[in-house]
Amino acid sequence: MSAEVFQESAGGIARAVSSVIDGKPAAVDSAVITLLAEGHLLIEDVPGVGKTQLARALGASIAASVRRIQFTPDLLPSDVTGVSVFDPARREFEFKPGAVFANVVIADEINRSSPKTQSALLEAMEEVQVTVDGRTHPLPSPFLVVATQNPLEMEGTYALPEAQRDRFMMRISMGYPDAEAEELMLRQRDTANPLDALRPVVDVDRVAALIAWARAVHVAPVVAQYAVALAQATRRHPDLRLGASPRATIQLVRAAKVRAALDGRDYVIPDDVSALLVPVFAHRLIPTRAASAHRGEHEAVPTVLARIVQSIRVPLATAR
Repeated sequence: MSAEVFQESAGGIARAVSSVIDGKPAAVDSAVITLLAEGHLLIEDVPGVGKTQLARALGASIAASVRRIQFTPDLLPSDVTGVSVFDPARREFEFKPGAVFANVVIADEINRSSPKTQSALLEAMEEVQVTVDGRTHPLPSPFLVVATQNPLEMEGTYALPEAQRDRFMMRISMGYPDAEAEELMLRQRDTANPLDALRPVVDVDRVAALIAWARAVHVAPVVAQYAVALAQATRRHPDLRLGASPRATIQLVRAAKVRAALDGRDYVIPDDVSALLVPVFAHRLIPTRAASAHRGEHEAVPTVLARIVQSIRVPLATAR
């Protein structure tokens, strides 16, 4: 596969999703990057701005198995992972797979369920498998979790623990559409839902090939050192009481590889890394109380990350 073929195939996925999501190219690009970087995507925003629509459009653009789980307070972990059921005819237990056994899992309103149910996704998201009654069951490949969540200040929500948030490669926010995009939505969706007309543009094998090609994108040692320096700066910053984990650094570089490939390059430049710093790092970091009180909880972390980017020397040469 060449860079041009990768760009065309990945661009086809983005165009298919964009036909459903109006006026949100950055959110669509983040979703495609997460898919091809083998990560998981967390979409956080107020109700009604298209979080679930984006997740469903991404799943519909791929000829793969897609399952949606509506997270509610009464959802059980076994509803997610599966359960062993006794078969009286064979006189043995048989495993019945749960909703997580799919290529694309849409975890709708994940923070409305209890922490016990949220934790059912931890092993699946990290190791692409689930363990039930001491037996391990592999999940389909590729495997992607697209979770949506409402802001924590809304009724009936449970905060995701740090370990859960760290499993997500990116957290993005949809935001309200501009007036032109909202007017277009009114005209287009008055008689039909564009999601109904969306057809897959790639299959599972093609997605696997795109993932493999993106993994081979070159990262020069100086660019890798730049990513590490950014991560280490978050662990030393006085306004942060929890910095980025090594998992975050790895996922930052993986996402940067896909961003480079989407630009038609087979090598990563520092701009690929810095451009993804906020969506990859921000949800993993916890500001100090003083920083939150001074700038507001939602503004403190992006402000710190912007200062870190300015303070770290950018490599001038990225020799292959």
